[in-house]
Amino acid sequence: MADKAVVLVSGGLDSTTALAMTRAEGRECFALSFDYGQRHRRELASARRVAAALGAARHLVLRLDLRAIGGSALTDDLPVPKGRSPEAIGHGIPVTYVPARNTVFLSHALAWAEVLEAEAIVIGANVLDSSGYPDCRPEYLEAFERLANLATRAGAEGQRRFRVLAPLIRLTKAEIIRRGTALGVDYGLTWSCYEPDADERGCGLCDSCQLRRKGFAEAGLEDPLPYAR
Repeated sequence: MADKAVVLVSGGLDSTTALAMTRAEGRECFALSFDYGQRHRRELASARRVAAALGAARHLVLRLDLRAIGGSALTDDLPVPKGRSPEAIGHGIPVTYVPARNTVFLSHALAWAEVLEAEAIVIGANVLDSSGYPDCRPEYLEAFERLANLATRAGAEGQRRFRVLAPLIRLTKAEIIRRGTALGVDYGLTWSCYEPDADERGCGLCDSCQLRRKGFAEAGLEDPLPYAR
């Protein structure tokens, strides 16, 4: 029987590539997505398509109301930054950071992994072309892995050791895109924009759009998504 993995799948470029890489390793993948009140709910349609296209054994979408907590431009009535320079994107923690989001997501992934008797939890975090989110750092993921093995019955009883895997952690966007393309990923299924227009086109100016477009340009490939600008 193939090893099982719970893979966090947002519908974005990174998580899609992480799912493709995990499947290519021969693991049976269980995709987990969240409808958490994000203003870019459009990504959930992509998550469903990606999970189906990449052969996830099951795709679970959980509903959480992080909008009730707020504190982020993705879950509150705050403007999404547009047109920032690469230097500005690479400096500091932006207002699009959602408080404790990866901790919330990984905790649910851990619960499902324990029920599925899966050892691997996969997240598409990366630090080189990220927006400075603190919960994408290797030291955070290592700390969560320690927590996972302390906080569960499976870990406490020695039934299995959970591993939090971040296969993209040291890759640039261009390297991620090349890796996924080599695995046959259709990036036309994915979504990255934080604030799409009414016609479901990417704004082209938010940090996520800019990082995506820069990645495709550096990879020498055409981005299949439509943009308003």
